[in-house]
Amino acid sequence: MSAAQSPTEEQEAAQAHGKPKGRSGRRGLTVVVVVGILIAGGVGVVVADPFGREKQDTTTETTTETALAKVTKGTLSARTLENGTLGFAGDYQVVNKTNGTITKLPSVGNVIPQGKVLYRVDGKPVILLQGPYVPAYRDLSWGMEGTDVRQLNAALVALRYATKSQIDPDSDYFGRQTYCALKELQKKVGAEETGELPLGQAVFLPPEEIRITKVNAVTGDKAAGGGAFMQASSTDRQVTIALNANQQADVAVGNKVTITLPNGKSTPGVVSSVGKVATKENDKTTIDVQIKPSNPKVTGELDQAPVQVAIVSDTVEDVLSVPVNALLATAGGGYAVEVVDPSGEHRLVAVKTGLFDDSAGQVEVTGSGLEVDQKIVVPSS
Repeated sequence: MSAAQSPTEEQEAAQAHGKPKGRSGRRGLTVVVVVGILIAGGVGVVVADPFGREKQDTTTETTTETALAKVTKGTLSARTLENGTLGFAGDYQVVNKTNGTITKLPSVGNVIPQGKVLYRVDGKPVILLQGPYVPAYRDLSWGMEGTDVRQLNAALVALRYATKSQIDPDSDYFGRQTYCALKELQKKVGAEETGELPLGQAVFLPPEEIRITKVNAVTGDKAAGGGAFMQASSTDRQVTIALNANQQADVAVGNKVTITLPNGKSTPGVVSSVGKVATKENDKTTIDVQIKPSNPKVTGELDQAPVQVAIVSDTVEDVLSVPVNALLATAGGGYAVEVVDPSGEHRLVAVKTGLFDDSAGQVEVTGSGLEVDQKIVVPSS
């Protein structure tokens, strides 16, 4: 553009480059006229002369196609994006306590509820019972006391072989009602109805039901007491993240997350545990973060499936926000946004930034004269 051009010609030239009329007018702030990358809260922003003025003292022109957006008000969230693995919670060893020949085994993927036969040795059933306290380590019979008796009592009540009025599930005493309820259970599974629980007739594991994940034996093998020939998990769905250890402080139990499944659908969840012991592998130090899906049914049945997790680490409510790419770097080291008044005039409003919502592409801002629904200039897509 030559210095001899009239104002009318200058406006026509600006329009020909896709720039709004009047943007070469007022400036409330001095804006750095550069094209570069602005690093703000981990977000890259391209910054240019906000009014699109062409340089008259150089041979290079700065041209930026623009569009309009609005100042909005609402809730923003800071998110950490991580890769995770969808599967089932828990890892349990099934330890056999009886000797003989294995005559029946479950298959990988089978779900075994409490009170059902887990496997058979010499044709005799081994029953799965819920026991969060101690593994089976002795025969149990009338008159005995202990933590193992308490978990037997609780299991018999949970399976409705006795009521709470007949057996206190917190009682650690093996009495007459325990004897009678145990006989009913033995009858149900086809075991000898003795009213006593010999070592090896039951396996106590924490979940109410288990899912078989690995079987290290085949029918016909010899079962040695004390050997573990099966592994299991619970049926609870869980996502595991190997989080960089230096991010531990950024994630807490109770943080809300969004899980993106292999089919592309998303479902909410919550952080259930954050590991305290770091693991180093291939020069990377991580901690395990466990996530519980809020709607397990929509996660399907896939095991060890890759998923992406957006962890909400911070949230602000009822705040003004603008698109991140509306931010302009000022000569004073701060930021501004270019507001378009109802009259069509353009002016800069200095702003302070707050929380960056990367997934929404928005940033919290405060500034004198900034109001909801004001039009602001952004680069056109």
